Amino acid sequence: MRVMLELVKGGHRLHQGTYEINDDTTFGAACADVWFNVREQCAAKATSIGELMDTMHDSVIDELNGAEIRLRKL
Repeated sequence: MRVMLELVKGGHRLHQGTYEINDDTTFGAACADVWFNVREQCAAKATSIGELMDTMHDSVIDELNGAEIRLRKL
């Protein structure tokens, strides 16, 4: 089924996308896409090489901590 997946934290949208989700594999692929996009957003904010290295690991988890996943059937 086609769904709108939105990731929200503190009232701000971190990611929104439309995905075809039919099982655990396609749900996992959608979540992997969200991870990739959030990681890219964190990397874009980095102002030094050290911060950029952190975005590969901890800052993505920090960004996702407390976030809410919302799904809506389309």
